[in-house]
Amino acid sequence: MARKIAFFDIDGTLTSEMDGQVPKDAARAITKARAGGNLMFINTGRCFQNVESRFREVGWDGYVCGCGTNIYCGGQDVLHVSQTHSTTMQILHAARRVDADILFESRTYVAFDMSRPLHHPDAVRQYQSFARRRYDMPEELENPNFFADKFVIWYEDEAQLTAFRQVSDRWFDCIDRGGTFREFVPHGYSKASGIQYVLDHYGLNLADAYAFGDSNNDLSMLSYVPHSIAMGNASPEILFEQVEYVTAKASGGGIRQALEHYGFL
Repeated sequence: MARKIAFFDIDGTLTSEMDGQVPKDAARAITKARAGGNLMFINTGRCFQNVESRFREVGWDGYVCGCGTNIYCGGQDVLHVSQTHSTTMQILHAARRVDADILFESRTYVAFDMSRPLHHPDAVRQYQSFARRRYDMPEELENPNFFADKFVIWYEDEAQLTAFRQVSDRWFDCIDRGGTFREFVPHGYSKASGIQYVLDHYGLNLADAYAFGDSNNDLSMLSYVPHSIAMGNASPEILFEQVEYVTAKASGGGIRQALEHYGFL
């Protein structure tokens, strides 16, 4: 039997949309698929430091992190793309000019701009979540040794986003995460580019690739692979029209169902 490779988003795909936990049947199905000789990868917008141990404990052949900017295969760090301090500072100053909350991400730390209080409730909740988990969160962002791989912002109105993107669009693609939350990834990198890098690394064909997702930031990989799977809890619902297969919700055995459908189990 030919070896297949599957890529999984984390939030709302690997984890239940009900409580954020990894369903036991999903973990068992992934373990069984690997035992059959297939490759199982996480493919996430999270940088590696934010792939929590509870996700890693499922057992994987590798990770595509930071929307394709940091890749691990078989325990080896095979790709890492970071921004210069100069570029990072231009982004920081642009966020300050438009008064947006910004979170910089790298494979070793996360960093909010705390030069003034965070405004957006979701930004505050994210900061508190990282603090509870004791993440390394440097605050001296203008230190010459500070840089980031990617970042996200929270803003209040479209004028802020428009003004901010006059700077950010030079280097970054903007991903609409819904509401007033946007994710920014370096030009040329995405969950799709990460998939191709891994396929090249293992000498696999695109025809052997499967991708599981549930939101807009999964669209690049869902539209790239021939075998795309949307979770039943996916949002927006237009994703259902853009994939090969719609499985059950993450909380309802969706991963196990799709792996069975495609012959992994």
